[in-house]
Amino acid sequence: MSAYGAIAAPESKGPLGIRSYPLPVDGLSLVTYPITGADAPEEVIQYLYKVFAEELEGGKTYPQEGPISFEGFTTYFFGSTTIVGVVQSSSEEIKRTLGEALVGKVLEDALGGCYYIKPNYPGRSSHNGGFLVPPTQRGRKIGLNLGRSYLQYAPELGYRGSVFNLVYKNNGASLAIWDQLGFQRVGEVPNAGRLKTGPNGTEEYVDAVVVFKSFV
Repeated sequence: MSAYGAIAAPESKGPLGIRSYPLPVDGLSLVTYPITGADAPEEVIQYLYKVFAEELEGGKTYPQEGPISFEGFTTYFFGSTTIVGVVQSSSEEIKRTLGEALVGKVLEDALGGCYYIKPNYPGRSSHNGGFLVPPTQRGRKIGLNLGRSYLQYAPELGYRGSVFNLVYKNNGASLAIWDQLGFQRVGEVPNAGRLKTGPNGTEEYVDAVVVFKSFV
């Protein structure tokens, strides 16, 4: 929950649709499914919970120290609007639901990643998202295409802009994505995170970048 307590999302412009983005490898596409926690198959949340728990244990990208409970993860990532990306052949039919898209597939191969869209601040300044790509899917431009979908979905949900206020400077892949998608680096927070980025995983303080993009 935010430091401001429960925050209402802006008024959506309508239901979100399923989208498809070609990947630059192996004739594959990333198909994005908008869902809420209640709509997500249990095995999907369980798998992404495992990925997120390992990300927290790595201690290099998210501010939480962990461990996080399954309930805590579900509230954090699936408490509002969540977009889940499925990797499939570009020639494969796009299914109507996330559950149908995963039938007969191995989650580790098919789940490209996910992100949430929810308010970061109260109504006069509400815009934020958080992204998660499993290590097995990295290097395939999935994060970039999830970002592209975010630029389409977030305005449809009524957001006028987006701010990521804690992109650690060691996370070069994330910063490169936001640079490529036209975000501005509007600020920097010195020593913003105590991360496991030192020799042999020791902790050290790392600066963070604040990035912003207007949707209007």
